Amino acid sequence: MEDTPRQAKGRLLCVDDDGDILKALTALAQSFGYAVDSAPSGAEALELVAEHDYDVVLTDLRMPGMDGMELMQRLHETQERLIVVMCTGYGSVEVAVKAIKAGAYDFVIKPFDVDQLEIVLGRAVTHRRLTDQVSQRQEEEQRSHRFGRLLGRSEPMRRLYDLITRLAPSKSHVLLTGESGTGKDLVAREIHARSPRVERAFVPVSCAAIPDDLLESELFGHAKGAFTDAIADRKGLFERASGGTIFLDEITEMSTHLQAKLLRALQDGEVRRIGADDPVIVDARVIAASNRKVEEAVKAETFREDLYYRLNVIRIEMPPLRERSRDIPLLAKHFAEKYSEEHGRQVRDFSVAAMRALYSYDWPGNVRELENVVERAVVLSRDEVVRLEDLPMQFLTVAAWRAASNAAEEAPTEEGYVPASLAEVERQHIQHVLQWTHEDKQAAAKCLGIGRATLYRKLAQMGG
Repeated sequence: MEDTPRQAKGRLLCVDDDGDILKALTALAQSFGYAVDSAPSGAEALELVAEHDYDVVLTDLRMPGMDGMELMQRLHETQERLIVVMCTGYGSVEVAVKAIKAGAYDFVIKPFDVDQLEIVLGRAVTHRRLTDQVSQRQEEEQRSHRFGRLLGRSEPMRRLYDLITRLAPSKSHVLLTGESGTGKDLVAREIHARSPRVERAFVPVSCAAIPDDLLESELFGHAKGAFTDAIADRKGLFERASGGTIFLDEITEMSTHLQAKLLRALQDGEVRRIGADDPVIVDARVIAASNRKVEEAVKAETFREDLYYRLNVIRIEMPPLRERSRDIPLLAKHFAEKYSEEHGRQVRDFSVAAMRALYSYDWPGNVRELENVVERAVVLSRDEVVRLEDLPMQFLTVAAWRAASNAAEEAPTEEGYVPASLAEVERQHIQHVLQWTHEDKQAAAKCLGIGRATLYRKLAQMGG
């Protein structure tokens, strides 16, 4: 058996116990431009598949011994992505449909319609190639801890990746909630990118950034003459997103009047432009997001309960950065590389003290704040490593005191404890900060909020 020629469209294995049919089938497939091997039985087919890499197996359904159904099951035990197409007579179409439900890609009917056979084989080979590409992408993402636009290897992120993978192919609306800066926009784009709508538009809308009197026209469009400046008909963003996805960020900032129109659009699958008589049919998947607690907005009657339930089909609660601290080194180095390239620097790493500071911080602004801190550090760094003194003062002070507090909490206590003097507390704190900064006295002085000369004087007094 020879390897697949480079010019061949793909490699097929034809299986049939009827020698004449097998010969004709092989000749037809070769005439379509495929490299073809043949096997007269299921057992020989298994041997060939074990030795060679095939795109598609085209097998007869009814064969003595091992039939096509058993062959397919055996093949999928070892090669789950291998494409199997069944061949059957007119009287066995119902059985072929059962085969599809059991895992076959498609079936063709004997005697063969040449055009139909060519179309089915072409689709099957294309499907195999796309499946391989997706699998390769997933393997690369796992190695790099990436998931499209998202980055992280922590357990909260792994759960997020799994949820996106499962919900992306559906038509269901999605509600993204969580703190500001957690990456809701990136998740919305990743859901769209992994959905069947990927070839159509992704339309992002910030409901908080557009004044309410303009937002209605932006979302639903207007008819000519609807108001003074309406000199022509104008499509709204829902129409532009038809067939694709519309991302409504900060949905809870939308007025209750517009919420009612949005609810009708979701229920009826149509929108009405301002000033128009007739509705326009739209098919846009809605991904909504808010950094507010939506349930509280419903309770306060600033967000419609019926719209909440319409949007909350699938809920994703974005994990804050403090709950995925394992991802901080990955994210920090990613941003360092990004902004090194953007600002013409060569910063690629962080000192131990700087990375400890990143770990110790609470990150109220989440990933967006980390990105801002890293960009600043890249710009200010003196060499190829981000050091403690390159981080913001307020950030360092909080991190240093937190580390000191943690150390104090871990210190053993005894009965009969005698409180230390203020001088002793100061000495212990200075020693801890020096240890935390790896004896970097300039960074330690900065964390302590004193000058380097003052630090040297206090060390001299301490005898250090």
